[in-house]
Amino acid sequence: MNGARRLAGAVVVLAVLAIPPWLLTTLTRAHLPGWPTGTQLRDWLTDPLTPATLATGLIAVAWLLWLGVAYTVTVTAARRLRAGARWVRHLPLPTPWQAAATSIAGAAAITTAHTPTTQPPNPPTPVTADELQHPSATPQTEQGGVVVPGGWLPDDTAHHIAAAAALVWLRRRRAHQPGQPDTDATELTPLPATVTAVQAAIADQPLPPAATTGAMPAPLPPAGIRLAGDGADHAARGLLVTRLLTALRDPTDTTPVIVTSNALTRLLPSVAETVTTIPGLHVVDTLDHAATLLPASSTSSTADHGIPSLVLTAGPATAAPLNLPGARVVTLDAAVPVPTWRVDCNGQTVDHQTGQPRPRMCVLDSTAAADLLAVLAQPTTAASDPAASAPARPINRAQAKIPRQANRISPPTPQRPTEATATAVQLRVLGRPALLIDSKEVAIRRSAALQILVFLAVHPDGATTTQLVQALWPGLPAHTVTGRLYTTLSDLRSTIRATTADQVVVHTEDRYHLDPRTDVDLWRLQAAAHHSATTDVPGSWQAVIDAYTGDLAAGHIWPWIDPPREATRRLVLDAYTNAAAAQTDPHERLRLLQAAIRIDPYNQQLHQLTADQLNALRDSAAAADLLHTHRQRLRLAGILERPISTAR
Repeated sequence: MNGARRLAGAVVVLAVLAIPPWLLTTLTRAHLPGWPTGTQLRDWLTDPLTPATLATGLIAVAWLLWLGVAYTVTVTAARRLRAGARWVRHLPLPTPWQAAATSIAGAAAITTAHTPTTQPPNPPTPVTADELQHPSATPQTEQGGVVVPGGWLPDDTAHHIAAAAALVWLRRRRAHQPGQPDTDATELTPLPATVTAVQAAIADQPLPPAATTGAMPAPLPPAGIRLAGDGADHAARGLLVTRLLTALRDPTDTTPVIVTSNALTRLLPSVAETVTTIPGLHVVDTLDHAATLLPASSTSSTADHGIPSLVLTAGPATAAPLNLPGARVVTLDAAVPVPTWRVDCNGQTVDHQTGQPRPRMCVLDSTAAADLLAVLAQPTTAASDPAASAPARPINRAQAKIPRQANRISPPTPQRPTEATATAVQLRVLGRPALLIDSKEVAIRRSAALQILVFLAVHPDGATTTQLVQALWPGLPAHTVTGRLYTTLSDLRSTIRATTADQVVVHTEDRYHLDPRTDVDLWRLQAAAHHSATTDVPGSWQAVIDAYTGDLAAGHIWPWIDPPREATRRLVLDAYTNAAAAQTDPHERLRLLQAAIRIDPYNQQLHQLTADQLNALRDSAAAADLLHTHRQRLRLAGILERPISTAR
């Protein structure tokens, strides 16, 4: 129908453009034999209102009307053609993997068409990922690096940032004291926005090779180097973060990172006083002081490992030379006569003397650098050694009645169904997430849809569109991926509608939330924990233990999942610890503590309590072996606290 209408419109336009000039040319040829002569012009000026001049005027008006119509039609057509060309130019083309898959599918279809078979074809397999990647959701990653708000990082640096973020949560797990109220408000604080953006960007990327040299991405010359250009400060921050990551992931690395106080104030004014808690970072006032911090054998050791010390300065605070042995001195001072690299805000680098391009450098603005450095800083008071023989903190039954904490997951407000009125829709988010309808698991085709279900289970009061977008796609402007959220929700609803008429995700008052009738295992766990914390019913903690079937969304590394996952883990650790404290049988108390260690093998307090219980049962060998195993696990994970050597 649309094609016929468009064809009829095209015919009418062509008729309007072609028929009037043909008629005017045919019918007025006798009245306009040619251009007027001088005699005819004098006659027209003497007597303008003659039948011949009136006819000529009417013919001229008709031609002018036709020219106006032709101009309007031409401009409109040109505008539509230009809009169509712009749409084609922005049409998302298939990626090489998608093109290859399409070619293989086409070849398979042709082969199947000419191959006789007695079996019916298999139904198509639903796509398990997010089908075709939306163009607006891809600016986080690019070839060889990751784009974040405020900068660009190479792939290996981004992976090391994600690893450092994981270490932050392992340290928090180690320091938590089960059975006691959390006094540190930062224990469950989400990591900075730049860190979550990096985590989201590399979630599906393979890890870099394990045999990394640890050298800086942009090899610096042996002599001093000056950074200039619009991206000089950004590149200096990138060098600082990259080199500190090397010290974090390589415990044997003893080459220091030295920065002068003027450079630190210039590059990181908002966190200049707090970055001194980062291992391996030394803040000095002069380059003379920097020379005294360099290892005496730095020349030979760095030649073997390829990891020279980094000295970063913003100005020659002293007359000392910039060529410090065993170090790469980077300055931002324009008056220093050393080789210069010009860096733009995207990290593209050119040697100012030769004009040759240099490797792209990591670039970060002050906000992004401060966010990334936050995951490198360690607490100023290191945790005690788990192998120490300090007496364990006693736990009594009164401590089992702990108040609700503001930083814990609060119990959901919706009314959950009772056993008599249980709904057929069940959402399991503890362990492997799954949506079950009439005890049958629903195949959710989009990973983002599964993530939405878990997010709404964690937030029973609901979430706005902006909150969902910021959680699922951090680091991207909300308006660029809102359409993708709507598409994901529409696909999820269609999948559920094919199985049941019940709604799972409801939209009311500009907020998305789960239907209160949905049976969510996390809600039952939180309700049991709240009941146990506010009552003295014997055995109430066992209900929390029974309700916990695994970590929240086990196996998924979504950037927003760590705080609620750790809060949920702490609920069950509190239950085990308080249940053990209420036990009179020492063997049953030991069994509960050992079960808690299996849930969190990094927690120091649980290991100390278990070791004390083993010593009470006269099994000192098992207690020593338990603490030794814990210490080895912390060392392998990279969270065995080392003394912070920071000079100022």
